Amino acid sequence: MQIIKYKETDTEGIVSLFYETVHSVNSKDYSQSELNAWAPRDEQESKMMSWKKSLGQNITFVAKVNDKVIGFSDLTHTGHLDRLYVHKDYQGQGVATALIDMLESEAKKLNLLEIDTEASMTAKPFFEHRGYKIVCSQTVERRGVKLTNFKMIKKIIL
Repeated sequence: MQIIKYKETDTEGIVSLFYETVHSVNSKDYSQSELNAWAPRDEQESKMMSWKKSLGQNITFVAKVNDKVIGFSDLTHTGHLDRLYVHKDYQGQGVATALIDMLESEAKKLNLLEIDTEASMTAKPFFEHRGYKIVCSQTVERRGVKLTNFKMIKKIIL
């Protein structure tokens, strides 16, 4: 596995991985209607355009095996960990850990004091294991469907 900085040419693989991961990995914690609201197939094209912009502005790393995207994560310059997704076939193999290690290292270089994220029920145990603390659980609405996630924060030791 190699971890590289995001390039625009990675966008299609990233968006595809997002949809696949949400609909497979997160199905153990969310209903089909929640998954469809979170990652609706009819938004794939528009997501390509909007994510190309946000991934390019953020600090974004992509994990690859044989040039195939197997994970990605991004952090804003103000310390918000926006996205972290790992391909269903690479769960539990250290991909997310490697991506977060890179982002936390970048956060230290920026002298950020903390990183915050909104973790799904599925991702919450991973983040807790990494030292992130739950601030609160929250309900977000997407396409009229309510989804539960967790606002979490990790203090960065410089």
